[in-house]
Amino acid sequence: MSKKKKRARGQRKNEITKGIFTVLEEEPGKSFNYKQIAAKLSISDTQGRNELIKRLGQLKEKGRITETVRGKYQKYPSEKIVFEGKVDVALNGNAYIIVENIEEDVFVPNTRLNKAFHGDQVEITLKRNKKGKRPEGEVQKILKRAKTNYVGILELHKTFAFVRPTDPKMYSDIFIPQEKINKAANGDKVVVALGEWPEGADSPYGSVVKVLGKPGEHGAEIHGILAEYGLPYEFPYEVQQYADSIDTGIKEEEVAKRRDMRGELTFTIDPKDAKDFDDALSLKVLDNGNYEIGIHIADVSHYVIPETLLDDEAYNRATSIYLVDRVVPMLPEILSNNACSLRPHEDKYTFSAVFEMDTSAVVRKEWYGRTAINSDERFSYEEAQYVIETESEVIPEEVSIRTGAYSISSEVSEAILSLNQLAKIMRERRMEAGAISFDKIEVKFNLDNENNPESVYFKEAKEANKLIEEFMLLANRKVAEFIGKQKPKKTFVYRVHDEPDEEKLIALNGVISKFGHHVDMRSRTAINNSLNKILEDVRGKKEQNLVDTLAIRSMSKATYTTDNIGHYGLAFEYYTHFTSPIRRYPDVLVHRLLANYLNNQKSPPEKIYEELCKHSSDMELLAASAERDSIKYMQIKYMEDHADKDFLGVISGVTEWGIYVEIMENKCEGMVRIRDIKDDYYIFDERQYAIVGERFGEIYQLGDEVVVRVKSTDLIKRHLDFSLVGRNM
Repeated sequence: MSKKKKRARGQRKNEITKGIFTVLEEEPGKSFNYKQIAAKLSISDTQGRNELIKRLGQLKEKGRITETVRGKYQKYPSEKIVFEGKVDVALNGNAYIIVENIEEDVFVPNTRLNKAFHGDQVEITLKRNKKGKRPEGEVQKILKRAKTNYVGILELHKTFAFVRPTDPKMYSDIFIPQEKINKAANGDKVVVALGEWPEGADSPYGSVVKVLGKPGEHGAEIHGILAEYGLPYEFPYEVQQYADSIDTGIKEEEVAKRRDMRGELTFTIDPKDAKDFDDALSLKVLDNGNYEIGIHIADVSHYVIPETLLDDEAYNRATSIYLVDRVVPMLPEILSNNACSLRPHEDKYTFSAVFEMDTSAVVRKEWYGRTAINSDERFSYEEAQYVIETESEVIPEEVSIRTGAYSISSEVSEAILSLNQLAKIMRERRMEAGAISFDKIEVKFNLDNENNPESVYFKEAKEANKLIEEFMLLANRKVAEFIGKQKPKKTFVYRVHDEPDEEKLIALNGVISKFGHHVDMRSRTAINNSLNKILEDVRGKKEQNLVDTLAIRSMSKATYTTDNIGHYGLAFEYYTHFTSPIRRYPDVLVHRLLANYLNNQKSPPEKIYEELCKHSSDMELLAASAERDSIKYMQIKYMEDHADKDFLGVISGVTEWGIYVEIMENKCEGMVRIRDIKDDYYIFDERQYAIVGERFGEIYQLGDEVVVRVKSTDLIKRHLDFSLVGRNM
């Protein structure tokens, strides 16, 4: 090679090296692959790309840059660079810090957590990690505690106490000085407020703020679940007083400002045990043969006024919480079960979406605004389903939620049947557009007067449920379209759902292939069609609940935001939540914004509403976690009384310490620990989703049917252990 060519090659090598550092230093917390770096440096020729790949490898070997994940690079800081992240504590006490601009979570051993707890927002610094290892760091500063209150069991000593938190991710007990025990007794389940963690102290200090009761007592455990997530179970006195002082009477002068629809045929369809009815449907056949359909929603925003005690409380809660034995409402009962509940034969203020729809379920006209209605009938889903299945106008006693059998008018019967026909068309059209049909089994309990579970049943969505669902989806979609398509852009609250992560779909395929299913990942349409086929194919089979659960987990989480990206799961370009303001704060915001724009008022600042959206999304997650915990608690309580019975189950999870088994007849899930399987020495095989016996080669694999018996139950830790009886022969 000539000196000139060597010089040119060396010069390009230097330029590429300089370019690499320029790219990595511009965004020090972000990782880039060679394609991204090449694009930023305008390197498009093969030789240049090869040189870039080679140089990246050399710089990594020299320790000047780091490979955060395979094929992605980041500059090693010459001085400490601080990142912000969220702490995720593992059960062994070590943690991972979730940092937005670092692809792989940063590992932090317990010794370098520096008093940070699970969920805390922290500042960390990275340390140089060895080749092939995940990034490691150290917590430098706690920016915000995730929780200020913890639930635990009080251990009383002569002049002080300790609280042992029930949260398995809380790695430290809490020291309680004598003057802050607040009359709690030894062994009480309590709520403790976290205080300072003095230098040199082994544990943080705290004070008992509430005694919940004795561990294992129903009230103590349910209230403990709420307290663990920082959720309320009663309204502050001043909020209750404010709500009770609201004038909930219907005034004709207010009705005069609204569209009066009290003369229209209107009814509600809800669960048989519902106390709040926040949506109603009306139907009228027009002279042209089309239908005028009203979707009427309780006008909560008429009563919940911004910048009041009631609005502040509704915002803080952001959602009602549906526990296994109760509802913790977002609004006080005077509103949720009375003024805002669309009870039959009572005038009510509503916010409505009214559509003219032809017999092919195509919307021809739309109208939105405040209304007044009077519901003619209240139906349970079971009653409406009976009408759909039999076309009868007589509801028999065994279906009726009233005393004895009763008759309905032919007009009401025909309305239910017409709405159901339109709903079926809308659902079919939605599925053809790529919507995904998640009809996951919902576990419910029949409880006695002492809140003990007598039996387990599964809630099934039938045509009556889907009728209501489709018209609520219609209202939510059309309201979002009505605002979202306006120019200039207006601030609005959307319910969005991003596309699924490819890696999660690959992992899903790895599991469901064991049952003979496969997600076709060639295109979005192929993914959705194959997912729907899988969900249909598993219906009624042993693996249904497992496959349904894993498929849902492979999806992104739906959230609230002002930035509309559409709703992937529903296949809607625009979507919001308009139809449940009694139980969801975002729906109240949607009503306010819609009223604002219908009155030709200006668009409020987007930033304010984005913060409201984020809070609502966060609270929704907490409420869902509490609801799951309450179901788990009741499942364990149910299994306590069935310790002498053998159950057929399916292996729903496999880990290095044991297999999870879900009982088929009641969906209760527990663990068979590897150490308790005595016929061989079993090891975890991650590749096969199985445990394998070393001597005899026996394999217990995800999806296998096994027979189990209750070994132990722990209501306080909400843990259920099984003994393995054998395979299902």
